[in-house]
Amino acid sequence: MSSHHPTFLSCRHMSEISAPWHAIPFRDVFERLDSGPDGLSGIEANARLARFGPNTTPTLPRPGPFARLLKQFHNVLIYILLVAAAITAVLDHWIDAGVILGVVVINAIIGFLQEGQAERALEAISDMLAPEAIVVRDGVRSRVPAVDLVPGDIVLLKSGDKVPADLRLFDAHSLLIQEAALTGESLAVGKEPDPVAADTDLGDRQCMAYSGTLVAQGTGQGVVVVTGAATEVGRIGAMLAGISDMSTPLLRQIAVFGRWLSVAILLLAAATFFYGVMLQGYSVSEMFLAAVGLSVAAIPEGLPAIMTIALAIGVTRMARRHAIVRRLPAVETLGSVSVICADKTGTLTRNELTVQVLVTAKHTFHVTGTGYNGEGRILLDDAAVRLDDHPDLVRAAQGAALCNDAQLAPSNGQMRLVGSPTDGALLSFAIKAGFDSVDLSGTLPRVGLIPFDSEHKFMATAHREAMGSGYMFVKGAPERVLEMCAWQYEDGEACPIDHAHWHERTREHAASGQRVIAIAGRQTDRAMGELAFDDVEQGLILIGLFGLIDPPRQSAIAAVAECREAGIRVKMITGDHAETARAVGRALGIGKGRGVVTGRQLDAADDDAFAALAVEADVFARTTPAHKLRLIEALQKRGDVIAMTGDGVNDAPALQRADIGVAMGRKGTEAAKEAAEMVIVDDNFASIAHAVEEGRTIYDNLKKSILFILPTSFGEALTIIAAVMLGHTLPITPVQILWINMVTTVTLALALGFEPVEPGVMRRPPRRPGEPILSPLLVWRTALVSVFLVAGAFGLFVAERAAGGSLEAARTIATNAIVAGEAVYLVNCRRIYGPAWTLSGLFGSRPVLLSIALVALAQILFTYLPAMQFLFRTAPLSPPDWAKILAFAVGVFVLVELEKAVIGRLIGRRTA
Repeated sequence: MSSHHPTFLSCRHMSEISAPWHAIPFRDVFERLDSGPDGLSGIEANARLARFGPNTTPTLPRPGPFARLLKQFHNVLIYILLVAAAITAVLDHWIDAGVILGVVVINAIIGFLQEGQAERALEAISDMLAPEAIVVRDGVRSRVPAVDLVPGDIVLLKSGDKVPADLRLFDAHSLLIQEAALTGESLAVGKEPDPVAADTDLGDRQCMAYSGTLVAQGTGQGVVVVTGAATEVGRIGAMLAGISDMSTPLLRQIAVFGRWLSVAILLLAAATFFYGVMLQGYSVSEMFLAAVGLSVAAIPEGLPAIMTIALAIGVTRMARRHAIVRRLPAVETLGSVSVICADKTGTLTRNELTVQVLVTAKHTFHVTGTGYNGEGRILLDDAAVRLDDHPDLVRAAQGAALCNDAQLAPSNGQMRLVGSPTDGALLSFAIKAGFDSVDLSGTLPRVGLIPFDSEHKFMATAHREAMGSGYMFVKGAPERVLEMCAWQYEDGEACPIDHAHWHERTREHAASGQRVIAIAGRQTDRAMGELAFDDVEQGLILIGLFGLIDPPRQSAIAAVAECREAGIRVKMITGDHAETARAVGRALGIGKGRGVVTGRQLDAADDDAFAALAVEADVFARTTPAHKLRLIEALQKRGDVIAMTGDGVNDAPALQRADIGVAMGRKGTEAAKEAAEMVIVDDNFASIAHAVEEGRTIYDNLKKSILFILPTSFGEALTIIAAVMLGHTLPITPVQILWINMVTTVTLALALGFEPVEPGVMRRPPRRPGEPILSPLLVWRTALVSVFLVAGAFGLFVAERAAGGSLEAARTIATNAIVAGEAVYLVNCRRIYGPAWTLSGLFGSRPVLLSIALVALAQILFTYLPAMQFLFRTAPLSPPDWAKILAFAVGVFVLVELEKAVIGRLIGRRTA
């Protein structure tokens, strides 16, 4: 990520300056900001506030509710319906016009209710800013609203504070800041005032404190260098504001289908109009109504409602598997995901440091169990150890519990950590060894302390023993602690230390991705009071090395393997160190090909090289939000459908840009949740694999629904065209068409949304984004069934008129014939390729049987209820009429099943 560079007096805004703040000595920072340890004067602070503006992330102008509602009508098919409604109104067919407009309004309301996601993400970014800050102005400490901070203000930090702006630190005492939400690094970062190199990665800038991060320990002071949108978190907000919402593969396919359908409808309606007026002698008003009927028939008005409700059914099923979908169209996107870009910390791993090994002079102990519950065992050569046989292990466990400031408190059945993750991991290790920190503190009360500081890189405690003597423990960075040691424990005895051996073991475990902590101690012949540096600088006895790691979730390992079997590539993108990323990737089975690619390598690559790295590598370390965004865009350019998982504010832009963003529910920031389309409630990567399975099933069911709906619309349109070409009265009216499309068709199609998962759904590759919804075979079936419906509806209509029946009765028969044909075709659609005449095919779906029963009841009301007869111009039918309708329906079912059998044999011969 690019840095801010100062030349305060000449800059128009602090984002326009040119030398990185973290590379400048703090005295030069004071000079260039015209500030100092006593802070700004109140007058100067007000002047700078007027110049730079408030310390808030800017909000872009947003369309109001009315503008968002109007946007829902911006669709070619909707335009056609609106014109159709206008024509019917001009011809005084007010009921028809009212029904058509009602359909348009319902679809608009459904779309309107799904808006507003990006705005909520920006609001969540703003909510990360601290509400107040302690500053020094005119040499006096005071509390001011964080929005009033300006460059040059002096801010005081203490444990528990949220950093209110980007600060260049000039004073730090044992200061640790948790930056996981911004950088992805699971460990709290030690801070010190000394400058670092200009090209230092964001997560390694130890002299900076960034807005929105949390002070985990210690105190510090810093000068504000940038505020508001110019801060690192503010830039993420700007990235979010500049990211347009991605359409889903299905919505893109439906849009293309809608455009082609619109052209076809307009051409057909125009051709039918001119044919009827010029060649058949119809009046202009009659043909206007016929053209309207054709347009209304050909447009599958129920399709948006069916898609929305079918997706909602899928959402409910996914919620039972711990995946909450915030945006309906995202559900089907899961079915076409080809790459999952996963954040490491808290997603693939637990975001809970765990001691994995303890290295003593003679042994390497392995530790099982994860988290802070203290559940697990200490093993040597795969066997549980007896503490009495290993005095060095006992001493290390005592030091882990006593040289420690963390607490573990029960909360909702889990142990909640209060303190640093490193101390929490050591405390959990002591519990696994059988030691309780409270009991130990009673036996060996603490009498002295040197708190951890990033400058001296260790923590020391002194304890009083029962006989009046004392013992001290020191833990910290191995290179620092080893300098202080002259001896090493071997089976409880102090022996001369082998520095080379310990340095080699440190490098070995660091290279495996572990964070290495050394622990040492020594006995004192007196009960010490306050510890001094001179007490610990030399003569210590090294006890051992702890190897800590944020372990992968076991369920994530299985889920990655399942995704690989499903043809989905998993990439890990993290802000953590390369060694840690490599170790976690190795444990998960990610990145077996090319090695780890770092953020610096990405920065050095041109566009072509960047795109190649994005495709070839699977593990990326020390990445920034901008890197994540570019990686996703590079993969999308080559046609991949991307799911991005994450939990930090640093993940929010990539979550928003991905085809589907997946945030973590428990430990995820609000910014990440608002930017994502889906939230995993249990923070478990395995739930994503389940969600992909559900996404594929939902797409299959949507395809079945579309395959079911289209023959109805096309059959109605062809019925009108046939009537015009043969010089007959229209067999069905526009309002009767809308009844079929919006009531009976929707009711029947919804049953397909409840179809269960098909066998082998996770053993087939992801569908291609450009793959058409309907294959040539299914287009053929759509045309075939459309012809069946035309033949039945038109034939029964003509027969009834020839027998002297009224126009209303004939149209009622034609309408019921189409609905009856739909009902049996619904059963056909349960098996797209296989036979549906089996017992399970006919009666295996309760939703299908229920929907057919509801439609049958609706058609009885449609035919016999006086109010329906007035609204839809229907007439009562006799039992012989119903017999003919049912015979036609049985014929449709048999013919479709015969077509499946014939096509199945042809395909079988071709592939044999």
